[in-house]
Formats: sequence, C-alpha cells, structure tokens
Amino acid sequence: MTRRLAPALLLLAASGVIGAERDPTLPRRLAMVEDQLAREGIADPRVLQAMREVPRHLFVPEEHRARAYEPYPLPIGEGQTISQPYVVGFMTEILRLEPGHKVLEVGTGSGYQAAVASRLVRDVYTVEIFESLASSARERLSSLGYANVHVRQGDGYFGWKEEAPFDAIIVTCAGGHLPPPLLEQLRPGGRLVMPVGGPFMTQNLVLVEKDRQGRLS
Repeated sequence: MTRRLAPALLLLAASGVIGAERDPTLPRRLAMVEDQLAREGIADPRVLQAMREVPRHLFVPEEHRARAYEPYPLPIGEGQTISQPYVVGFMTEILRLEPGHKVLEVGTGSGYQAAVASRLVRDVYTVEIFESLASSARERLSSLGYANVHVRQGDGYFGWKEEAPFDAIIVTCAGGHLPPPLLEQLRPGGRLVMPVGGPFMTQNLVLVEKDRQGRLS
C-alpha cells in the first residue's frame, strides 16, 4: 500500500495540498482515488488530482463522514444523495474539461461535484431545486474557498440562460429525457452528460456532443 501511494503523496506535496499530519483523512482520500478511480480506468491526471484535493468528507452530513471515502452514494438530505466517487470521476472525465471552460451543473446537492469540476475549469454555475441544499452548498463552497462556483436555487431543467452558452453541462440527477433548454445552452463543440431513465427503470448515462454546426450526436 505504501509503495502504491507514494507517487500521489509526492504530487500532493508539490501542489500544496494539506498533508496527512494536518488532515487525517488524506490517506483515505488517496486510497479512494487509487483504488476506486485509477484502478477502475479513470486516467485523466487532472481529474485524479482534483479528487485528491477536494475533501469529500466535508460534503456529507457529519453522521456519515466516517463513510465518506467508501465506494457508495450517501444521503445528504431532502431524499438526495452524493454520488459514489467513481461516478463523480467518470462523469467529470468524459466531459474533457479544460481550464478556460464555463460549466453548468444541474443538481448541486452538497456541492461536491461542483467543487471537483471547479479545480479544472474557469467557472462552474450550478442549479439546485431544493432551497435547503442550495443554501448549505453555497455556504459550504464559499467557506472552503471555491470562489469560482456560483450556486442558484431553481429548476435546473431550464438551465441558467443568463450565463449560457456553456462548454460543458453535467446533470447529476436522472430524468426521462434530455431537457431542450440544456441542449440549447450547450456551446457548439461542447458536451453534456446526464443519466436518462425513469425512477423505476434502468437508467443509462448519456453523452451528447454538439458539433461546430450545432448538430447533436
């Protein structure tokens, strides 16, 4: 175990991430990235590094923090969950995020996915339908220093028209179809990822690309 984590520890030291002596959860976070992401095929070094840096345990209720780095979704209130680490990493990777990108997220939840994406892009605009979750996520992200994440309470089905177009859109909650407003707000050359399917049906993760002529595929 020590041999596998040593390169990650060196990388974290170089990037200024808080060390294990000040963050006792760091070894568990490194193991999460190694065992649940890298070993399962997520290869983008920027995504892996972002998930090493973001303290996942601070994005779940205190009573669930002991399980924050396990490979499971966890409840966050209002009947919602924080996705398991692999899903967060996979959805982030397939969007091919770049430093200059502007990203829309639908379904803020606790703010964890937005925090991860914020390490990779210029700005993240995230919409949450539940006022309690939107408010707590806004406070959490601000207190942790994620200044490039902007939270709005509202119906994410309609996106965030005032800030469109977006280079990438990530929808963390499943729906029966791809919302037309989101497709309209996707910039030509952009990507949208969303789980599609009903609550009692098989859900498929769908990736949509808009070409330079505005055609969807």
